[in-house]
Amino acid sequence: MQQISDRASSAIREIFGTDKALIGMIHCPPFPGAPRYRGAAMDSIYDACIRDAEALVKGGIHGLIIENHGDIPFSKPEDIGHETAAFMSVVTDRIARSVGVPLGINVLANAPISAFAIAMAGNARFIRVNQWANAYVANEGFMEGRAAEAMRYRSLLRAEHIKVFADSHVKHGAHAITADRTIDELTRDLAFFDADVVIATGQRTGNSATMEEIEEIGAATHLPLLVGSGVTKDNIVEILKRTNGVIVASSLKEGGVWWNPVEPARVAAFVEAAKPGLEA
Repeated sequence: MQQISDRASSAIREIFGTDKALIGMIHCPPFPGAPRYRGAAMDSIYDACIRDAEALVKGGIHGLIIENHGDIPFSKPEDIGHETAAFMSVVTDRIARSVGVPLGINVLANAPISAFAIAMAGNARFIRVNQWANAYVANEGFMEGRAAEAMRYRSLLRAEHIKVFADSHVKHGAHAITADRTIDELTRDLAFFDADVVIATGQRTGNSATMEEIEEIGAATHLPLLVGSGVTKDNIVEILKRTNGVIVASSLKEGGVWWNPVEPARVAAFVEAAKPGLEA
């Protein structure tokens, strides 16, 4: 494919020390200020996140993304309170001290500026951004790509070492606004706006992208490619044949649902199933 950015394409190896990475999710419980928060002590929230982090890393996961998934329904970036960044910074620091693997930050919905601040405060290595370029209609309403302001903020922080992992054809929304543009073009826009890694997703949390879509996105970019939802021990090897790794969450939780704690036996089975793909 034509390379349309001068940025290096080695972010996965640079961060994780391997060409194919298994990245687990820390779905934080609701923080104060979110509708589902019911007065839990902050230490109980932090401890729940650390337990999940330790279970994932002990089972062989290479890195983690910390996400405020308990803050449903998610606010638009401009409506996210300062408290969210404060609480997530504390969580990130405590997890970093506990597990010692590379960390990423995703602030929902689509808040890369908050994510950069948290990553800088907590020594995280990357952020995930669901809508980096273009625009679409999300659950939260109209959602614009925020690359321009986010990259200027990153420069302000002197945080160029913090990489950007960006979704292509992002889940949980409609793409009618960009329906006249192909997935190939939308993916190339991510590199053009200086993302470091591209993520393929399914239609919603827990749903996998099809192999055809994974291949289409991979063929459109020189950047490393991850699959960011719907990854299980049954499809991991086929996915790793086509990508530089996965972001895995629901299938490692008790009962296979995102809001439950991580189940160590599921982590162990997943990592064992992934070995042929990692070694290929």
